[in-house]
Amino acid sequence: MKYLSLFLILLTPLSADPAKWKKDIAKFEATDKKSPPPKGAYLFIGSSSARMWDLKKSFPEYTTINRGFGGSELEDSLFYADRILIPCQPKVVFLYAGDNDISNGKTAEIVTADFQKFVAKVHKALPKTDIVFVPIKPSLKRWNLWPKMNKANQAIKKITKANPKLHYLPIPPTMLGRDGKPMNDLFVKDGLHLSAKGYHLWSKHVHQWIHDQKS
Repeated sequence: MKYLSLFLILLTPLSADPAKWKKDIAKFEATDKKSPPPKGAYLFIGSSSARMWDLKKSFPEYTTINRGFGGSELEDSLFYADRILIPCQPKVVFLYAGDNDISNGKTAEIVTADFQKFVAKVHKALPKTDIVFVPIKPSLKRWNLWPKMNKANQAIKKITKANPKLHYLPIPPTMLGRDGKPMNDLFVKDGLHLSAKGYHLWSKHVHQWIHDQKS
């Protein structure tokens, strides 16, 4: 029984530890205190793919706020939303998370549940704010995990269809080549993070979404 218990513990996905991001969060809060962010902006939150996105270069015509902190999971964005997101009162939230979650052993069901909790928390404080899910990307490094990642994407996509304040960007199919696998030039050498071309592709989807909302 002792060995069975140990085995089950090893099989259980480790929960995120939000406390390890306290320095990153403190920096965001210090910046906000020194220079309060404008309300009604486009706020991007999530893991390193959000953090490394050059928003000023990609969206010079819009007011943007970057709240990405590398290596984080969706649970972390949920945990800190009341400190680094809600006070900003953004018009739109673009969320990129779930990538590290699946890589760290979480299931698609857990990622989906965390997304729903994130939505509930944000909309309780900001019911008029649109939340756009930037899907978990198919990457070279984590291609073996794509079935699980795509399962989470599809579950979240289904949820967004039932709520006019939730949205899903159809990015993943446009990142795949003729062979059905991620295109090499969309990534830097590590095969995980996006290259300039990769961010250009993502930005096109965001621009298209914003355009569609205005038309």
